[in-house]
Amino acid sequence: MPKKLKIKLVKSPIGYSWDQKDTVKRLGLRKLNQIVVKDDLPQIRGMIRKVRHLVEVEEIEEGGSNA
Repeated sequence: MPKKLKIKLVKSPIGYSWDQKDTVKRLGLRKLNQIVVKDDLPQIRGMIRKVRHLVEVEEIEEGGSNA
């Protein structure tokens, strides 16, 4: 099963550069403590790395039954 990433915005991007604010927006995060689930792709990992001081990330397995 493909892995997913649970991304939570824990710090406001106010006061940081415009490209970091844009990265947070492109991850789909708008409000503090908002959580989004994204596919575990190199592009998403790069975006997370850029704003790692603003977010918390958790790897999750996409659940599903095989029946």
